[in-house]
Amino acid sequence: MPVINSIERECFFIDGQWRKSSAPDLTTVFEAATERPLGVAAMGGPAEINAAVHAARAALQRGPWGRSTPHERAAVMRRFADHLERRGRSTAELVSRQTGMISSLSVSTSATAPVAILRSMAEVVETRTFETRRPSSMGSTIVREEPVGVVGAITAWNYPQLLAMAKIAPALAAGCTVVLKPAPETALDAYVLAEAAEEAGLPPGVLNIVAGGVHAGKALVAHPDVDKIAFTGSTAAGQAIGEVAGRSFKRVSLELGGKSAAIVLPDADLDVFVKSLKDAVLKNGGQTCTTNSRILVPHSRSSEIIDVLASYVDDLVMGDPLDESVTMGPMVSEQHRERVRSYIRLGQSEGFRTIRGGAEPPEQCTRGWFVSPTIFDGVDNRSALAQEEIFGPVISVIPYETEEEAIDMANDTPFGLGGVVFTKDTEHGLNLASRIRSGTVGVNYYSLDTGSPFGGVKNSGVGREFGPESLDFYLEYKSIYV
Repeated sequence: MPVINSIERECFFIDGQWRKSSAPDLTTVFEAATERPLGVAAMGGPAEINAAVHAARAALQRGPWGRSTPHERAAVMRRFADHLERRGRSTAELVSRQTGMISSLSVSTSATAPVAILRSMAEVVETRTFETRRPSSMGSTIVREEPVGVVGAITAWNYPQLLAMAKIAPALAAGCTVVLKPAPETALDAYVLAEAAEEAGLPPGVLNIVAGGVHAGKALVAHPDVDKIAFTGSTAAGQAIGEVAGRSFKRVSLELGGKSAAIVLPDADLDVFVKSLKDAVLKNGGQTCTTNSRILVPHSRSSEIIDVLASYVDDLVMGDPLDESVTMGPMVSEQHRERVRSYIRLGQSEGFRTIRGGAEPPEQCTRGWFVSPTIFDGVDNRSALAQEEIFGPVISVIPYETEEEAIDMANDTPFGLGGVVFTKDTEHGLNLASRIRSGTVGVNYYSLDTGSPFGGVKNSGVGREFGPESLDFYLEYKSIYV
């Protein structure tokens, strides 16, 4: 099938220059809603990663960035934000076409949020004190916060611009240099960041971008000149990264998988519950690490809540994500669609009651990698359906008898990334939130706040992104005895 209006990204951005590979490995990027080729992108390997890391090291040690003041870095970051903002709409459209993300969500996460994060971190770095002096037994000690060094940033495909900026912004604010390796599925939009950075006057080597697959990622993680890895992706990949990084004592931030639970208490307002479903349960078609795909419901209201969920799914409009009337798009790829469908078949084979959906694609979607939003009732909390991250529009309704049982079920998972409690008693909801072992919890709604720290516990990762606290993970303390 010919590539129509093909987008070509055959160069990498290394040391402030657009470089072609000496042995080009081109991959086709597809449009998720049509299955048509959208463009081609060069995939880097160890050679390109090595060149990018050396450029980042040189920029840190010999370039102006390593000697820049917080105010100088903030000024560049604001210009970077301005140039990204001018590209916002076109970037959001490109992300939607690559991933199937609906237009409104793509605008907020691919255009609005990255710009806001850059500007917010610019303000943080201008107001932070990077050096303090305190008395010591022999005189005084200067405690200085210094950049951790060269950062290898590896991002997933589900929110490509947001996830990239969650790493780039605090790294730049700290005075670090960055090598970004975006996912192959979203290689096309990644280089928009390079164009904006170049126009903003970011010095050569400070931000380098090499799209690639597993081989590029492994080369970046193992590179001896990389001081820190910041990764978003699966728990299995995060574990592998942690093992390799640990051999050379690299710092790591790992934002990994989740299997979050929504606890609906007996007194919950179901109108509030319904309004939250878009963000808390089916955001981005379930391709969100914080998806509250386990709905824990009291036996006394089980039928009522199932009816509400079924009605919500019935009202979803599936189709072209660029159509503003559409409320759910496709999965990112054929491979991922088949993975999600395999879990639906598993749920059916285990005898859980299918309320809506199933393994067959929606009737109206004859092209594209669509999955029917599926609701299972009576799911066993220890089943694979309830314990493993599916990353798709699959909801497991799990009944409980007592509040204590609901809390135990919510915590009975290897993950700990999100969660939400629905109750008319906000104070009681806050008390329960403190008992859920998770990095983030909502009370009566769940939506990511990029102004506060985000991350997980248990197998959901280590470290935090977003908010002023994210800067801490890109700094090292040095004590100077005077």
